[in-house]
Parts: sequence; structure tokens; C-alpha cells
Amino acid sequence: MVDPPRDVDQVIATAARRGVRIAYVAETHLHNDYVTGGLELARLTGAHYLVPADAGVSFSRTPVADGDTAEVDEHLTLRAIATPGHTPHHTSYALEEDGRAIAVFTGGSLLIGTVGRPDLVDPRLTEHLARAQHASAHRLAATLDDEVPVLPTHGFGSFCASSQAEGDATTIGNERISNDAFTLDVDTFVKRLLAGLEDVPAYYTHMGPANAAGPGPVDLTPPEPADAAQIAERLAAGEWVVDLRSRVAFADGHVAGSFNFEGTGKPATYIAWLIPWGKPVTLLGDTPAQIADAQRELTRVGIDRPAAAATGDPATWVREGEQLASFPRASFADLADAHERGGDVVVLDVRRDSERANGFIEGSVHMPLHELHGRVGEVPDGTVWVHCAGGMRAAIAASLLDATGRKVIAIDDGFEAASNAGLSVTRP
Repeated sequence: MVDPPRDVDQVIATAARRGVRIAYVAETHLHNDYVTGGLELARLTGAHYLVPADAGVSFSRTPVADGDTAEVDEHLTLRAIATPGHTPHHTSYALEEDGRAIAVFTGGSLLIGTVGRPDLVDPRLTEHLARAQHASAHRLAATLDDEVPVLPTHGFGSFCASSQAEGDATTIGNERISNDAFTLDVDTFVKRLLAGLEDVPAYYTHMGPANAAGPGPVDLTPPEPADAAQIAERLAAGEWVVDLRSRVAFADGHVAGSFNFEGTGKPATYIAWLIPWGKPVTLLGDTPAQIADAQRELTRVGIDRPAAAATGDPATWVREGEQLASFPRASFADLADAHERGGDVVVLDVRRDSERANGFIEGSVHMPLHELHGRVGEVPDGTVWVHCAGGMRAAIAASLLDATGRKVIAIDDGFEAASNAGLSVTRP
């Protein structure tokens, strides 16, 4: 098992279904984007725990250096290949059958169409590590045949990737053709790589130390049930109450002061990015299964136990005599109509910098979602029409603004519809 997630029960169950024993657990690097389950998995299975020798950890492990091998099974060997760049100690692992590589686990080194970002360790090392990424990619290509499958840890959409690329499968040969690490000279590659880096999720600060210390087991039993009085008390205490229901359901009726992170949209990343670290979280959802899925996700980013949870009819989440809050949803065509009518309209764009650089609505205010919670006071007065690229982040932002008492309208529409609706869109 390479770079296992925190919730190792699923890994163990998969191995049991396939009738195999986990003999080795290998880390490619000290992760900055999630809490590893490697130490716990090795403890539970008795597996050898392979960790790069130069990774500063405070627990017992089998240190691995460039060229080290481990015999996985008859005819199968795992060979360590030093691939610094994502971190200084980053190590990839080639799986060899009778001496011939049949797969390579590249962690945060060579990804699908890109490479892992080099700026998560120390700003002073960023350019050096970017150059190392280029060299490491070329070393892998020089060492391995074109048909060898590339199996990275960070996939499409990961904030650990230096840029976004699509797909879920690739080979060394495919990357030779399409990846900037191979198609650009090192200086051009580094310049483009560094220019494309965006903000680092705030919770990354806590992942490296947790992994270096050696994460313990997680408790995935259901959280304590919360009734309406307890939900109100937690909100009054400044705790976070997160509603996992769809953005449509949330807009129609929700507990005033709660925040909407759709359970179907991998909510843990943005919850962990936006929440003041250590603040208790109460989860609200349609079903216990929805709560359990979110709870599992949250453990992977270091939020180990929800303070409480509630499911079922949202009307039962508010005290007797209180009403659910709501706000409108709209399209870009509705926004265009509002502009025609005049009035106090504020358009808030919560997309990332790179998205806005490709086009934005003239006169809109730009505040990336991950900055909004700390900058709500900077949003101009008036009715706030908030949009992103597709609707999910706009719903999160609308809930943050709604919780402060702002009049808000969530645009649940694809950004490509903005110009079609007659809005003035500035493009580079």
C-alpha cells in the first residue's frame, strides 16, 4: 500500500476481499495535504513501514534511500527511486517483475499531465525544488520504459498539483509527449511552473507536523446526536454548524447561521481550508450515511471528530417558534435582468485567481472563496449576487454571507452562460 489515507479500515477490507496480506506500507513523502494512515496501517497489519530516510519523523520506521529494494513476493520487487521536487526527500517506487518495471508509484512527483507543486516546504526552496522536479521527471523517463503505468498519489483536482490536468490513467510514454516537464527546457518549465502556483490551502500548515509526529487511529463511530437546542447553543458559542445537504435544499430552508458544504462535492477540503483550526464542527445532513461519509473525509484532513450531528427534517433543527432561513437562487440571465432594472446590485466572484484571469463580469468584486470568511466586511453594501464557475462554491459563499445577515442571491449557473445572458464579460 502506497501513501494510504487516514481511514485504513477500507484498505484492510479491500485486502481481505482480494485474499492478500499487506506486507509493505510505503510513503513517497511527508504529506502536506492529508493525514496519512501509514503508521496505523503498518501497526494493524504488521507490515514493514517504508519512509524516505531524510523525512524528519519521530516514530520507528524502515528508512528508505535511493536504490533500496524490498521483495514484495516471488518475482516482485519494490525499488526506491529518489525523485526530489515536491519535497526534498521525495521518493518514487518502481514495482518490478523479474527485474522489469511494470508500474511506478510517483506520489507527488510525476502526475498526470503535470507535477506536484514545489512550494509547500519552504519558500526559500521553491525554485530549487522546481528544478529538481524537472530533473526527477527526466530520471524516471530515463529509467523506465514508455509503457510503464504511472500511478501518482495526487490526482485530478488536487491542490498539491502545480496545475490542473484531466484523466485518471497515464504512462511514462504519454507523459513524455504531453507533460511540460518533458516538452519544455528547464528554465522555461520552472518559469511556467512558478507562475501557475496559487494559494496554498490553510490547513496544509497542520498536515506535515501531524504526519511527522505519527498520526494515531481514528474514531468513525457516529457523533453525538444534536437537537434544536444544542444546535442553537453551538451556534451561539461561535462553533461551526455545517449543512451537507444539496445547495438547492439549503437555499430553500436552513438553520440561520449554518454553512452549506454539499456532501456530494467533497466538502472536507473547503471546510478544512476555511474553518478556524480547532473549532468544533456540528454536521447536519439528510441521512446518517451522508454524515458518515463527511466524517470519514474530515478525518483525512485532521478534523477527527464532529462535535455532534443531526439528520432528517430540517424543521426539527430549529427551536419551537423559530423559522428556517432561506435565500434565492438565480441564473446569469436573472442577473442580467436585475442590471436592466437598476438597483443596488453587487456581483461577487469567488473563483480562484487563475479562473478570473480567463474572463470576468465587468464591475464584479473578486474575492476567492478561501479568503471570503475573513473579508466579509469588505463586500460592498447592497444585494450580493455571488457566483463561481458552476454553483457549488457560490452556495458556500452565499451561506457565509447569509450567516452574517447580508441579503444574498446564489447564482447556480455555469459561468459560460454569463456572456450568453448579455452580461459584459472582460476576457484577456
